[in-house]
Amino acid sequence: MRLLLVEDERPLAAALDEALREANWVVDHTDDGREGLRKGLASQYDVIVLDIMLPGLNGYDVLKHLRENRIWTPVLMLTAKDGEYDQTDAFELGADDYVTKPFSTPVLLARVQALARRGAPERPVALTAGGLSLDPTTRRVTREGREIQLTAREYSLLHHLMRRAGQVQSKAEILENVWDSDYPGADNVVEVYIGYLRRKIDTPFDTRVIETVRGMGYRLNPVPASPAV
Repeated sequence: MRLLLVEDERPLAAALDEALREANWVVDHTDDGREGLRKGLASQYDVIVLDIMLPGLNGYDVLKHLRENRIWTPVLMLTAKDGEYDQTDAFELGADDYVTKPFSTPVLLARVQALARRGAPERPVALTAGGLSLDPTTRRVTREGREIQLTAREYSLLHHLMRRAGQVQSKAEILENVWDSDYPGADNVVEVYIGYLRRKIDTPFDTRVIETVRGMGYRLNPVPASPAV
């Protein structure tokens, strides 16, 4: 199995390289984002482990360019709680998993193995539900042909709901998947962002796709209801 490690912290990179090789991985390592992108485009890997804060090109831009070029290799992002991109959800750009520093090396190895077993099936061109269309590659969202501009967090929330269209999602599930399990704030942030989304994807169209299920959570309905509320 072949893995690309893009990490510029030398002690961490050396420790990961050693642990991965002991687990029978063939490891290509680079400490530069641009070189990581070049390798990711030029060679075939089973998994890519990609840090965010990198010289040359940050990890999110590397991931964005890989997905735009239809490279669907599973990507595990390495994030830092105090990093510049702490509030950005890696999944919205096409990451398959992420680990927050500091982390346990055995845990990271287990996550890498899980991604390798899952493989890299090509992503769907777009998610559709209730007249909405969301393209995970371009991050373009439209409803009835009209483009909708969303913030990064709004996009991540909509992506989560559309992937589970027709299913009720509790606030706790949304927090865990759209923020993260260590989010220190109150769960009413979910209500706030649901309100933001409704004003953009429901109100202008006089129909609603996001439903509040009392006492349970929220559901995105594949068939919109009217009027919007």
